[in-house]
Amino acid sequence: MDNINYIKHLNGVFVQFSIDTRLNPTHISLYVALFQIWNTHFFKEEFYINRAEVMEFSKIGSKSTYHRCIKELSHWKYLLYTPSHNPFKGSRIKMFDFGTSTEQALYPSRTNIETSTGQALVSINKHVQTIENNKNRIKHENFKNLNSQNSETEEKQNQTACAERSRSIPYQDNLKTSSDKNYDEPL
Repeated sequence: MDNINYIKHLNGVFVQFSIDTRLNPTHISLYVALFQIWNTHFFKEEFYINRAEVMEFSKIGSKSTYHRCIKELSHWKYLLYTPSHNPFKGSRIKMFDFGTSTEQALYPSRTNIETSTGQALVSINKHVQTIENNKNRIKHENFKNLNSQNSETEEKQNQTACAERSRSIPYQDNLKTSSDKNYDEPL
């Protein structure tokens, strides 16, 4: 598979991820890690992986989660996983092509990404924008005034509440700090 386009493949597989409700973030993380390893192998037809390396790349901490996710990705046709059961050889992975075919696009509306060869048309609604800006400025000033009034009333309420609390609680000298200290006495 020498003609893999990195961006088109990732865009195609992410579209598929958004449609597929069976996937969770661990599946996606594992797929992206495998894609990165596939990239380092120059997009060969198949390549061999080291479980510890893939788990580290995909940030998966559990072997059982890793095996469950890679088997599910294989079952759901995102890749072909062939376990080797040999720690010295590694498991074989074959990645499938997403979004890099030369066939007709399935969703033509997604291929046109707001690009054209013509000049962009800009509307001339300067007066509408100015009116909207004035309305927004007036709303902003009204909001500031309302906030300042609310903060003043809250401040007054806090001051009266503190004054009431100070009147209702008698002075208690919990630290036993009286003004008449005798420094000749031991602690």
